[in-house]
Amino acid sequence: MDEVGEVDGADVVRRTARSGRCVVWEESARDGAQAKTLMSAGFRVRLARETGRIFGPHGPGHVVFAAGFPAVCAEEFEAVRQVAAEAEGAVSVAAVCRGADRDLAQALASVRGSRHARVMVVVPASDAMARVMVHTDAARALEAAVDLVKRARDRDADVAVDVCLADASRADHALMAHCAGAVTGAGAGLVVLADTVGAQLPYATGEMFTRVRAACGPEVVLASHLHNDLGLGLANSLAALAAGVRVTSSSWLGIAERSGMVATEQLLFLLTRHGSELLGPDARPWWTVPDLTRLPGIARMVAHETGAPLGVTTPVVGTGVGTISTGTPFVHPGLFQPYDPHETLGIEPSVVLTHLASARVVTAVAARLGHVLDAEQTRTAMTWVKSLAYRTGRAVVDDAAFGHYLAGLTRSVPGSRP
Repeated sequence: MDEVGEVDGADVVRRTARSGRCVVWEESARDGAQAKTLMSAGFRVRLARETGRIFGPHGPGHVVFAAGFPAVCAEEFEAVRQVAAEAEGAVSVAAVCRGADRDLAQALASVRGSRHARVMVVVPASDAMARVMVHTDAARALEAAVDLVKRARDRDADVAVDVCLADASRADHALMAHCAGAVTGAGAGLVVLADTVGAQLPYATGEMFTRVRAACGPEVVLASHLHNDLGLGLANSLAALAAGVRVTSSSWLGIAERSGMVATEQLLFLLTRHGSELLGPDARPWWTVPDLTRLPGIARMVAHETGAPLGVTTPVVGTGVGTISTGTPFVHPGLFQPYDPHETLGIEPSVVLTHLASARVVTAVAARLGHVLDAEQTRTAMTWVKSLAYRTGRAVVDDAAFGHYLAGLTRSVPGSRP
């Protein structure tokens, strides 16, 4: 991994970001819990490892895995501790905490001894949030963040300390820039600007990061944490990247508080496939190009563990990717897809039988089931498919029902499955 400068020391995340490459701050195990999900400790370890493997040996530089919030309870502390112990080397493991001294001590203890360990301390950036969280104004809350960083560094200089400025979207830009410079000077690795309530529009996101970045100086490494309450999590994350941010919070399947945040699979896909368009023609987003064929499998893992649905409209990893159900896409699939799902993601194309089926689709599905149809049988079968779909109110006719129908319509091809 290329060096950026001695100022970054052993902090591989800072080095990656300051080189112009991208870092994903993965939140599905931490902020994802606020989407009413709960990942077991063992699954968090597995997910951290699998996410890191997307980048091969450069996993710790490209992935910060937020393992949890240790102050929640003893079980959560132990879950974070297990991830820190068993996923080290695959990713940089982080614990998240509030600024209370006890919480900070717990967070440090939960990741202590793990290679590339981090803690992220949440500090209110707006007056409204400061009054609720720490019963003071934003200026005093942000000033106190410097002492938090110093205390954390004094307790364990081997654990990187990051500061998350909550409600940054409603905070004063100049005040945040001053704080970012001060905490970085005190030893902070990253300064995260959070649209905590998900209300920011893309132009405002770009403006916020541009202004704070310009005012806080080149030593500060900014990161984004942008919620999706208005459906703009992805657009806002791209706006932050366009403003020069290289550490972006995301979550598998977009699970996070309320309406979630940008989905990790979408972010990785876009930055890998369209990095030069999003970041500039000379951009080099990765030390190791991500293996996108791992995305669908990880997404299915997370869906199974959390109950978060993988739907037909889920981008990149959804059940509709690579499926064809009508005539013209069947003949010319490349005209109707922005990329080749098999080549890019390892998703095998499939033909799905629905009420929209053309003769070609009916013939192809019948052949898959081991039946050869002549022209008359094809017309008869197509009529049956459409009629069944409308009678049942279900668009998809499954293979079992169609195979049973075909058994009575035509003969089976020798050696094929019934």
